[in-house]
Amino acid sequence: MGTNDVILQGGGEHARVVLDSLLAQGANVIALFDPKFSGTLFGVPQRGVYDRSFRADAHAIVAIGDNAVRKRVVSGTIHRFTSTVHPSVVMSPFAEVGAGSMILHGAIVQAQARVGEHVIVNTGAQVDHDCVLSDFVHLAPGVILCGTVQVGQGAFVGAGATIIPGKRVGAWATVGAGAVVVRDVPDYAVVVGNPARVIKYNTPPL
Repeated sequence: MGTNDVILQGGGEHARVVLDSLLAQGANVIALFDPKFSGTLFGVPQRGVYDRSFRADAHAIVAIGDNAVRKRVVSGTIHRFTSTVHPSVVMSPFAEVGAGSMILHGAIVQAQARVGEHVIVNTGAQVDHDCVLSDFVHLAPGVILCGTVQVGQGAFVGAGATIIPGKRVGAWATVGAGAVVVRDVPDYAVVVGNPARVIKYNTPPL
């Protein structure tokens, strides 16, 4: 992290995990912004609607699990972004992680993997060597990406899914929980099963 003072956009369930990760790193989380919540979370004030003028020197993370919503909120955030990597993560020194990304409890990110901006690598997910995760990807808990997998912008890979080496998941595609991907997944496709098959297509986000 580039600064020890951090604000979060989002106060829901995913934000709890991200806040826990930041606190475990020793970050000074000074506020959470979410119009649906008030009071405190883990002792951190929840301040309602995002205030662009609040502590302009602080860094931010958009802690929202939905990829399209996260992308939209990022576009309206003027604070500089930082990332969080939980202390339990196994992270190669030869991996790259972009600003705003969240590498959470027990994840593994191997050598020459490239994680884009505002990506979620959730609990226990594995990103093997030379994988490329584009911006706004979400890997759910327990996902396994074998070597040289590519995941396009905004794609969601469900809990426990496995993608064999060298395959590509297209932009804004969805891989269902437990699926085994043995061939490339087209942009916007929704795939399920073992082997994974296309069942429908997502509507492109606005």
